[in-house]
Amino acid sequence: MGGADKALVSFAGRSLIAAVIDRFAPQVSDLAISARGDAGRFAALGLPVIADPFPEWRGPLAGVLAAMLWAQGQGANHVACVPVDGPFLPLDLVFRLGCSAQPRLARAGSRQHPTFGLWPCALAPDLRGFLASGAEPRLRDFAALCGAVWVDFADLRGFDNLNTPEDLARAEVRR
Repeated sequence: MGGADKALVSFAGRSLIAAVIDRFAPQVSDLAISARGDAGRFAALGLPVIADPFPEWRGPLAGVLAAMLWAQGQGANHVACVPVDGPFLPLDLVFRLGCSAQPRLARAGSRQHPTFGLWPCALAPDLRGFLASGAEPRLRDFAALCGAVWVDFADLRGFDNLNTPEDLARAEVRR
């Protein structure tokens, strides 16, 4: 996004993260933001901001681990995760993913969307070990190790990510 904080980029008259929250919040009992950097930038949203517990680990898996640890502290058994750049996520995502002992991740058409998923918190020690191993911290790799189930969705556009100013402009027209 040209160096801008993607979460705070304007979309549909508000921040991109606010658009994601609008679609995601009704699907979960508790909501928090997993983010690096200054948590104060999200203060207006009124949600807890979870810092990655191990600063040497980066990427979505570090955020998933942070979310698992936070969710366990809330008494939860599972954590649902979505990316900040997915404002069209399905309104029934969490319901359709369903809970199980394995991660359940979204697939639309032939494309896997591992940043949209439901993770058992019991996998936190395994995820910590995976990240500590020095392996490439890829969601798909860890998901495969855990026997992840890919859940099919018909709406390909529900998983569109807004990664560039051009993506953002097309999404503004679409909304």
